[in-house]
Amino acid sequence: MAQQENQLDPVKFSCSICLDLLKNPVAIPCGHSYCMKCIKDFWDEGEKKLPSCPQCRRTFIPRPELLKNTMLADLMEELKKTGLQAAPADHCYAGPEDVACDVCSGRKLKAVKSCLVCLASYCQKHLQPHRDSSTFKKHQLVDPSKNLQDNICPRHDEVMKMFCRTDQKCICYLCSVDEHKCHDTVSAAAERTERQREMEVSRQQIQQQIQDREKDVKLLQQEVEAIDQSADKTVEDSEEIFTELISLLQKRSSEVKQQIRSQQETEVRRVRELEEKLQQEITDLKRRDAEMKQISDTEDHNQFLHSWPSLPPLSGSTLLSSIQIRPLRYFQDVAAAVSEVRGRLQDILRDTWTNVSLAVTEVDVLLSQPGPEPGPEPEPEPEPHPEPEPEPEPEPEPEPTSRAGFLKYSCEITLDPNTVNTWLLLSEQNRKVTVMNQRQSYSDHPDRFSKYPQVLSRESLTGRHYWEVETAGGVGVAVSYKNISRSGDESAFGFNDKSWSLDCSSGSYRFRYNNIQTSIPDPASSRIGVYLDHRAGLLSFYSVSGTMTLLHRVQTSFTQPLHAGVWVYFFTGKSAEFCKLK
Repeated sequence: MAQQENQLDPVKFSCSICLDLLKNPVAIPCGHSYCMKCIKDFWDEGEKKLPSCPQCRRTFIPRPELLKNTMLADLMEELKKTGLQAAPADHCYAGPEDVACDVCSGRKLKAVKSCLVCLASYCQKHLQPHRDSSTFKKHQLVDPSKNLQDNICPRHDEVMKMFCRTDQKCICYLCSVDEHKCHDTVSAAAERTERQREMEVSRQQIQQQIQDREKDVKLLQQEVEAIDQSADKTVEDSEEIFTELISLLQKRSSEVKQQIRSQQETEVRRVRELEEKLQQEITDLKRRDAEMKQISDTEDHNQFLHSWPSLPPLSGSTLLSSIQIRPLRYFQDVAAAVSEVRGRLQDILRDTWTNVSLAVTEVDVLLSQPGPEPGPEPEPEPEPHPEPEPEPEPEPEPEPTSRAGFLKYSCEITLDPNTVNTWLLLSEQNRKVTVMNQRQSYSDHPDRFSKYPQVLSRESLTGRHYWEVETAGGVGVAVSYKNISRSGDESAFGFNDKSWSLDCSSGSYRFRYNNIQTSIPDPASSRIGVYLDHRAGLLSFYSVSGTMTLLHRVQTSFTQPLHAGVWVYFFTGKSAEFCKLK
């Protein structure tokens, strides 16, 4: 009977988790059996997953209650008495990459633990004495390691249980009383405890940093979501506003068109009525003329004299006094009024578009600068970190040294009819201004200079620009903010803190700002070049001839976009013209 039992396959009575004979066997709903502790530990380790069978992978909901299979437990007790042992499966033998049991003979099993005292690795079977015997109770068991010999002192062939803090290395006891005698030495366990404490502090710091960074990431994710929502909403609102503007312009266009057509119909009808009356009068006059001719052609004197009194007297036309010859300007005035509206809209868009663009580009997410990584141990009383210095502004690009260099930044300047003084005439596609002997018929506009003969450009200037002005007589070449006064003494270029002016007259050149003037030698050329670097706050005036001669340079800080400008002395024929450079 015993011989028959010994022939039983031990694999059939082994737990597929621990590979040992079943202890406190339990059967789960799929029919497979395991040690109660093994299957419980298996399910506990995967508590976030559904409980399943390690062999067939069937899952169970809810987690089955584990009850001891008494019949199988009794059978296992009987089998153990007959000497039945669990046979290791093939995957339990050590391979080339595994740590092998140092006790097994023949084909070695995989080691499950290594002992730092014995400096040996053990399989499950040969590890049993370390677990059961009090002799090995103080031995330190670790996961299987191939590097146990690293714990042996190469000089004394002893286990290195000491640590030299002076040399920062592990040593054996004999080393501590030999070449490391005067060094700071402690037990490896004590050093491990100290380093472990430092590591825990570092880990806490790291974990805190992880939490902080995760919060920052969450905030940034929320920021991205907010940016996306804000951008989408702003695009939607902007499209709606522009659609309303377009609709309003279309409505006004339709109203103007309807008014023009209505007025056209009224005027044409009135003219047609006059024309019909005149045609009728012409017909009546022709008939009278024919009658008079017939009487005039009569040869009988008596008949002529008899017919003459019967002719009614000729009366003057009643229509001639009501007809006035006027130039055809009815709808030209309308076109001029619409053109003025267009000009004002262009001014508004040009002047406010910079603000719109700045509002878009100023949308920014300010990220905090990362601090220094913490060391392994914080200082007991750390010094306060100094405030980080602001990043230096990028160096401005150098000012060109030749006319060819300046021409890279050339821009076309056109003068704004809404700002020109009424004694000035614009010509050459609004690039030239000339003093006239009578006022020009410009429409009223709040931007128009009322006291001095000066004018501003349409263009709003930021960035780097260069232009040239050809002067004839007393001329001032200037740059100015848009909000300069339009009337009074303070409206003159250079007599306020909103404009900078180079006054050019024969034998006397002056630079003027805020009513403070600086004398400048009279240049030989009548052409003045102006270079502006708005960001760098640089404004330079040059005399342009064969070479570029610097007349005056201003270094300041511009707070608004600038406009080019000129003023001309009150002498008929004096002029200034912005040159075409491209």
